[in-house]
Amino acid sequence: MQKPDHKDAELLLRLYEIRREERLRQARHWLLHEYQPVPWEQMKATYAKGSPEDASLRMVTSYWDMVGALVNNGVLHAGLLFETTGEDIQVWNKVRGWVEGIRKENRPTYLRNLELLATRHLEWRKRHAASLPHEQAGVPLRGASGSDA
Repeated sequence: MQKPDHKDAELLLRLYEIRREERLRQARHWLLHEYQPVPWEQMKATYAKGSPEDASLRMVTSYWDMVGALVNNGVLHAGLLFETTGEDIQVWNKVRGWVEGIRKENRPTYLRNLELLATRHLEWRKRHAASLPHEQAGVPLRGASGSDA
């Protein structure tokens, strides 16, 4: 895989700016800290009714599905994204239990990019856990020696 370039960095920073938008920040907080996964039938009856929670769910999942599309199609360097976040995995773990239900009913490709992104990210973590660029260069992480000095 080629090294990330300045365009990758610019795109990654733009995606971060989008994540900081207030409504998306609220939606992310709700999904990651308040929402509890439920089976598809309960999900459909409870959330799929145009509620504020439904809007939050759609906002966060569509954001990460779009990020997945960028990475999965080679527009954004996967390793650069994977080094800087884990939220894609957290979001996928929150929704994976009911995604198959919506795929069977009417959207066969629903959140496929998010699913592939999270799967690839987990595989990347296994391969790179001890070999990130700063570790290969012998640069200790801040505080790795027990102090931040």
